[in-house]
Amino acid sequence: MSNPTVVGLSGNVRSPSKTKSLVTSVVTSISRQYGLTAEVYDLIDVGASLGTAHHASELSPAATAILDKVVAADILVVGTATYKGSYTGLFKHFIDLLEPRALQGKPIVLTATGGNNSHALIIEHQLRPLFGFFAAHTLPTGIFGVDRDFADNEIASEPVRLKIAQIVEEVRPFVAQLAFPAASAAE
Repeated sequence: MSNPTVVGLSGNVRSPSKTKSLVTSVVTSISRQYGLTAEVYDLIDVGASLGTAHHASELSPAATAILDKVVAADILVVGTATYKGSYTGLFKHFIDLLEPRALQGKPIVLTATGGNNSHALIIEHQLRPLFGFFAAHTLPTGIFGVDRDFADNEIASEPVRLKIAQIVEEVRPFVAQLAFPAASAAE
């Protein structure tokens, strides 16, 4: 049996980015706390085939591998930059390529970044409904980071660090289910 995974998907096409930094920080914290295998991907990693694909079957092999890792993740951390009050178009396009039940029941941590707090509700008004469509289990705490929360694309904010610590605790029951799946099924 392979080690459970926590996979991060940053819906950004620039590198480095605050969004990927935030996603990576959450993934790393969860991985360290529970000993999970950690993987983080940017839309840059998905490549050019994303822009032309109408169906997942039209993605390049590298892009298909990333899509498969996202679907197979035991815990998924997603993040997007805020663009005109919502997630980026390529992030949504990537998600649109998933089958409707591909993320059913999956624990998902929601994160986003933006220039200022005027876009902070992206998590509640855009991301949570998006993953609700997939019947995913979005964790209660989401993280929205603004420019002042970062220095050189790294988290420099104690409130953001505290939210990451809170999320690490919120995933504990899901990690426990991974460790003892038979016991959870019998309950």
